[in-house]
Amino acid sequence: METLSGKGVAAVGDALPRRPRRGDAVDKEQQGTDAVHQPHNLELPAGAGSGNLRHSDLVVEGAATGSRAGGRAAGRYGNIGDAGALEPASVTQATPPPRPAARGAGASWAPERKQTALLLTVERPAGCPRARDPGSGAGASGRGCRSGRMAQSVVVQVGQCGNQIGRCFWDLALREHAAVNKKGIYDDSLRGFFRNVDTRRNGDGVDIPKGKICSLKARAVLIDMEEGVVNEILQGPLKDIFDSKQLITNVSGSGNNWAVGYKIFGPVFQNEIVEKLRRTAEHCDCLQCFFIIHSMGGGTGSGLGTFILNVLEDEFPEVYRFVNSVFPSGEDDVITSPYNSVLAMKELNEHADCVLPIENESLFDIVSKINQMVTSGKTGPAMKPESLVTSNEGGINKKLQEKPFDTMNNIVGNLLLNLTSSARFEGSLNMDLNEITMNLVPFPQLHYLVSSLTPLYTLADVNIPPRRLDQMFSDAFSKDHQLIQADPKHSLYLACALLVRGNVQISDLRRNIERLKPSLHFVSWNQEGWKTSLCSVPPVGHSHSLLALANNTCIKPTFIELKKRFTRLYKKKAHLHHYLQADGMEESCFTEAVSSLSSLIESYNELDVTKGMPMHDPLRLNIAM
Repeated sequence: METLSGKGVAAVGDALPRRPRRGDAVDKEQQGTDAVHQPHNLELPAGAGSGNLRHSDLVVEGAATGSRAGGRAAGRYGNIGDAGALEPASVTQATPPPRPAARGAGASWAPERKQTALLLTVERPAGCPRARDPGSGAGASGRGCRSGRMAQSVVVQVGQCGNQIGRCFWDLALREHAAVNKKGIYDDSLRGFFRNVDTRRNGDGVDIPKGKICSLKARAVLIDMEEGVVNEILQGPLKDIFDSKQLITNVSGSGNNWAVGYKIFGPVFQNEIVEKLRRTAEHCDCLQCFFIIHSMGGGTGSGLGTFILNVLEDEFPEVYRFVNSVFPSGEDDVITSPYNSVLAMKELNEHADCVLPIENESLFDIVSKINQMVTSGKTGPAMKPESLVTSNEGGINKKLQEKPFDTMNNIVGNLLLNLTSSARFEGSLNMDLNEITMNLVPFPQLHYLVSSLTPLYTLADVNIPPRRLDQMFSDAFSKDHQLIQADPKHSLYLACALLVRGNVQISDLRRNIERLKPSLHFVSWNQEGWKTSLCSVPPVGHSHSLLALANNTCIKPTFIELKKRFTRLYKKKAHLHHYLQADGMEESCFTEAVSSLSSLIESYNELDVTKGMPMHDPLRLNIAM
């Protein structure tokens, strides 16, 4: 007899059976020696609760030894170096209520939360293999994890853009956990993205499931066909959360050519990619999601990034694949970016579970508006310039002027933090990642979600009047806060999710939904297509925040413009010979890709036609009392 948990979830075993693939992964000798740490004891310094907590205040006893000896970063929480003063005193941190049982198919529960799961006893048919694969040694993975296990996610950073965004994300994540976890205990919130490792042991070290933090390692794989950005990460303050077993680099680059990334580097590095992905997955008790961060305009991000997406579907078919795709602007300096983007779009259509498109032009506009308000001195009493979004002071980037894209990358990093907040922290109405795709993706191909984040600045006072809270909800649906160039209020909603953090009540959430509903257009068959989440832990420096995810037809103009730019190049066959030089690349790849994009646009057109059509009340069953 097999005991399963959840609402009829099929994939609940400890691991997935290993699928056959082209060529088996071969274990290779890893180059370089990882740092070996002496036993650590994390102490809370005097005055740590005074409201001026810094990374450097979390002191670790014991110095690093080995190849990276010197102990420069060994005495800091997460080994990330000197970070700016965090301001938890400006945030009211109430003790969160017990987390209710998660809802939805495949929900996950943490063991400490003492929740009751529905247990189903199912007869295992004769000859049906058990879910665990003894040869793989991997932890549980799938779209539903066993009761009592906290779900984990793995971040796959591909290309220059993906690794730059990833660098900002890991810095912000460590700063957020440093502000919340003042005692230095390895808890469920850290377990989602970090391992706690005793690095004195050989190999990958030994995971320490609970207790004091010893050495944090990010659940990530860093991939780039150039060494520049990855080397910057390894030489910077974040170097100790990664090791050589998580990296794949080359020196030649992809030359802004999707075919080189997908057709050449993909097959060459496939075994190594699979090996490192499986190694990372084996350290997860309940692997629920892969986050892929990449750009669409370059060669490595678009080509190798979508190749990896295909590999993930083959190797981990039951693990969700969330993709953060940065789309190029119309004035992009990469001439072949329309080719790369359209070719990558075909792979996203076929292999991603959920895509969060982000446009460089929209990020630039948001940062420009914030900087203009800050420099003009007209921020007013409700706004101050220092926040995790608008400032990197004390973080990994000391001078904002030297790297203007870091602020844009921070916005994307905050998007990921807010997206996973319910999976990492307590809340009165938590939302699991699998519930996002279940509720927001009614059709497989229409899995592109428009995201907006508010506020994009820090509110100075803690006690927010109701009108300011209501304004946050209004901003989330305005075009000025969208991470793509779109206006969702004038388009058609298929579904919408609101992920709220901070001291916000369910009544506030309901009141604002009822207030906004008359101005929003939902499809006739899903007029109540709202999904909500309340996480009690606010972002650092904020009293509350809101991430809105909308499956909305406003994404269609982005795809139409991309198709126009592609057509202008393809009509002249410009730069086509560079792509056709790659083995396996044919001109039919272009026609199939643009056909896939056209089909996607047509699907949105069919939905837009229904906008404004009269709704008919469904027949209801009258029950006589």
